[in-house]
Amino acid sequence: MKKLVIIALGPALAAGLLWGPRAARPADGEKDAFSYNRLLGRGVNMGNALEAPREGAWGFTLKAEYFGLVKHAGFDAVRIPIRWSAHAAEQPPFTIDPAFFKRVDWAVDQALSRGLVAVINVHHYEEMFVDPARHLPRLAALWKQIARHYRKQPDRLFFELLNEPHGALTSERWQKMVPRLLAAVRESNPRRIVIVGPGQWNNPHELDKLSLPRGDQRLIVTFHYYSPMEFTHQGADWVPGSQKWKGTTWKDTPRERDALRKDIGRAAAWGKKHHRPLFLGEFGSYSGADMDSRARWTRAVAQEAEKHGMSWSYWEFGSGFGVYDPRARAWHEPLLEALVGKGR
Repeated sequence: MKKLVIIALGPALAAGLLWGPRAARPADGEKDAFSYNRLLGRGVNMGNALEAPREGAWGFTLKAEYFGLVKHAGFDAVRIPIRWSAHAAEQPPFTIDPAFFKRVDWAVDQALSRGLVAVINVHHYEEMFVDPARHLPRLAALWKQIARHYRKQPDRLFFELLNEPHGALTSERWQKMVPRLLAAVRESNPRRIVIVGPGQWNNPHELDKLSLPRGDQRLIVTFHYYSPMEFTHQGADWVPGSQKWKGTTWKDTPRERDALRKDIGRAAAWGKKHHRPLFLGEFGSYSGADMDSRARWTRAVAQEAEKHGMSWSYWEFGSGFGVYDPRARAWHEPLLEALVGKGR
């Protein structure tokens, strides 16, 4: 799926944190995570670029004009997926390539200079999902470098620890890693907004297995939504059996809408119970589906998320799920209208 966090603190720090369902309240006059989540608002993923093995390998390269288009269209934020693991040494201290850092710097600046909120993450660290114990020290080292590098950036830059934990990185193993990764960030960014999601591809049904430090008020919880897969991923060549789904429509029938409401509502109930703001970090439908159905589904998901006070980020800007066609240099108007149109 569009390829569909947080880490181990040192023992002393971990022992000092209170873990539980309700986060501490912010000091008077201080923005809390809910305020930052409202700033995140409506966003779009700049996918298939910096999280490819090499930028351009998947047919899409970021351009300055794209960030301007996003801002002008009415979006509030961009999520920038990044495959740091392909640009860092494999041995300690796991140094990130300075040239790649400069490219990410450019992307972050393109967003922030236009008044967009920017989310940068660790995306497609595939080795983590095969041998998480071996790669945890490297992931923590990557975050220590990333956090230190961006420590002076404005607070409109958010960090997301890991995209879609899955495979051998089970929800239980992921939960144990969260304190250590968070500690790597907090060492240099004690007040930065950090986004963390559940296991099993950021599945909302795994939220009950996610526990966050009570004392950290700077956390936003993310989940991803691509249901029903038979509709959203029909014809996607990386999904086995997806060709037989071709022709699946989404009509927004009472039954279809009810299923969507229940899924989003369940996530919202978790957020309310644990007093955590929610970010729908990915949702989208592949171009194998008909455009009318895609627009209906996209509008419905965005509406349901907003009804519960969630921020969201559509997957994605200019590739197979894209809301924009880079070749035609034009928006897919039905999708754009569904996301940020006047009726929204």
